Amino acid sequence: MRVMLSRLLPASLSGRMTLILVLGLLAAQGASLLLHLQERAAMLAAGHVHSGLPALDALPLRFIWHVSLTLTAVIVVSLVAVRWATLPLQQMAQAATAFAHDLNAPPLEESGPTEVRRAAQAFNFMQQRLRQLVVERGRALAAVSHDLRTPLTRMRLRAELVDDPELQDKLNADIDAMQGMVNSVLSYLRGLEDVEPIQPINMEALLSSLVEDEQALGRHVALKETAAGDLAPAPYPGKLSILRRAVTNLIDNAVAHGRTVDVRIEDSTARLRVVIEDDGPGIPVDDLARVTEPFVRLDASRSLDSGGVGLGLAIVRDAAAYHGGRLVLENREFGGLRAVLELPRTT
Repeated sequence: MRVMLSRLLPASLSGRMTLILVLGLLAAQGASLLLHLQERAAMLAAGHVHSGLPALDALPLRFIWHVSLTLTAVIVVSLVAVRWATLPLQQMAQAATAFAHDLNAPPLEESGPTEVRRAAQAFNFMQQRLRQLVVERGRALAAVSHDLRTPLTRMRLRAELVDDPELQDKLNADIDAMQGMVNSVLSYLRGLEDVEPIQPINMEALLSSLVEDEQALGRHVALKETAAGDLAPAPYPGKLSILRRAVTNLIDNAVAHGRTVDVRIEDSTARLRVVIEDDGPGIPVDDLARVTEPFVRLDASRSLDSGGVGLGLAIVRDAAAYHGGRLVLENREFGGLRAVLELPRTT
């Protein structure tokens, strides 16, 4: 019963407020109708008969016109008033969406009723604090990057002084592993902080370039291009470096676990989907959700030789979320994993 009632209610706040006003008006007019009917009965008893509408002789014509005009006026005025009252909420939603895509988005105008001004002030304070935290984290990352890479460079130079070639190779391998971990962590933490502007991206050209790079390394990666006669995917507005990093991580993950990898684009007016499929072992169903969390690896040995530190899919997930999309992982029916980067055409 409650579910059916919620479906019948208007979805927007302005629609629900208008419905409340109209129902209140009808209730008031119903009470007025009872009073008019009592008056009508008294007039009929006294012999004063006033003509009404056909089939509505019990209702005074003046009352019917009064209800109709009042109802029309209230609906029109309530629509205008409610839309004016809910406009600050719409502006706040737009500001929140803009801030999610751009940390330097302008603050929300602090105007309107007291409650709206307080909400705008709280939103602007939150935006300022988040921007400050991001800036401070960026400075910390720069310091960490310098502090970690410098001793690693010294270690590499000192490893060259080791006379034992076998020991030297082991030291260099450890240094390379540490360097890779540092670069991966810094890349993940740096994440989406760059100030690269959003630009229209030819996703088919981007995928073609990445696939050619993989093929040059001898990997079995193929791109399913747009068939002759079909329209090429429209450019997608986004950040090129972020999307390139996300697709590269997905391809690298597929190559690491499968022998052949297929890449294709599925485009529509609602969303653009980058689909990457491999013929590897797939992922256990229970681990499909948590594998995109930072530092989660399904390799029980935790060996760096088997691939990264568990940040590749987390970076893809964050890149998709930045563009308002999502990363979908699912096992294929006949083996392998299907990774889908879904990017909405409209936000």
